[in-house]
Amino acid sequence: MELYDKEELCFPQLLNTSCKKPTLQGPDVVLLNIVLSIVSFFTAALNLLVIISVSHFRQLHTPTNILLLSLAVSDFLVGLLLMPLEIYKKITCWGNIMCFLYGFLIAHIVSASIGTIVLISADRYVAICHPLHYPVKITMTKVKCCVCLCWISNAFYRILFFKDELFQPGRSNSCIGQCAFVTHYLAQLVDFTLNFIVPITVIVFLYLRVFVVAVSQARTMHSHIAAVKSNHSVNFKKKSELKAARTLGILVIVYLICFCPYYCYSLVQVKVTSTSYAPFLVFLFYFNSCLNPLIYALFYPWFRKAVKLILTLQILQPGSREANIL
Repeated sequence: MELYDKEELCFPQLLNTSCKKPTLQGPDVVLLNIVLSIVSFFTAALNLLVIISVSHFRQLHTPTNILLLSLAVSDFLVGLLLMPLEIYKKITCWGNIMCFLYGFLIAHIVSASIGTIVLISADRYVAICHPLHYPVKITMTKVKCCVCLCWISNAFYRILFFKDELFQPGRSNSCIGQCAFVTHYLAQLVDFTLNFIVPITVIVFLYLRVFVVAVSQARTMHSHIAAVKSNHSVNFKKKSELKAARTLGILVIVYLICFCPYYCYSLVQVKVTSTSYAPFLVFLFYFNSCLNPLIYALFYPWFRKAVKLILTLQILQPGSREANIL
């Protein structure tokens, strides 16, 4: 009983089954939470600017930008929900329902983000490798349907994956107040394959094809640099597509750099959240959501112009939806 007097428990009345209450220990933990809070704010704010830009300005209503909008929504939710909940998890006890919602949100938002990255890769593949068929194969209606299907199917899949926790909340917890998820090895292997191996394989394959064709097209454009003016619009369109492919290629590479360490480390039979590497892996995992809008700002002039119009409140003026920002 003397042990319990020295430790602050989540539920003191349940001495034999209550977890030790989390406490902020050491300057490194406090610093990590401060940094995570700052990153959380900027992640939500920057991605909100992307969402407003693509949603408001009619010129940005293109299939590719709809996919960027879907990615921005997932990144916005990371900054608005997942990062604050990660901080909350470190300083307080958890209830079973809250713990289930936290696990479901992480899995669903990340899976939807991965699915969107795959769709972006497919979009660039068709645009670069089959440009004549792009207007027919990739339409606004088809892209919107694919995005909705991506989010809805991932939600159903995650409900099935967490069905045991849904019907028996807290079954994985060793004590009351803990938030842990323990799944069967086979289920973990299937989930790892569907949400990492298969998407990464598809993404890498499509972008290798895009890279080969893009290099070929770039050489062709350089060899016809003195083409007649009648071909100027065609060459301009090719340059635009190649630039978009390059920008989105950087987006995919940054995604791989941020996500691969976490997934690869989780492949070994070690609980990632209980290791000394956990803070860095989780921070890198979430930091990708903050980097994406910064990539847009660096490589997309329309995004910088749209942000200027938003921050100066010019989008509140009549007819601002029709503004020329391209």
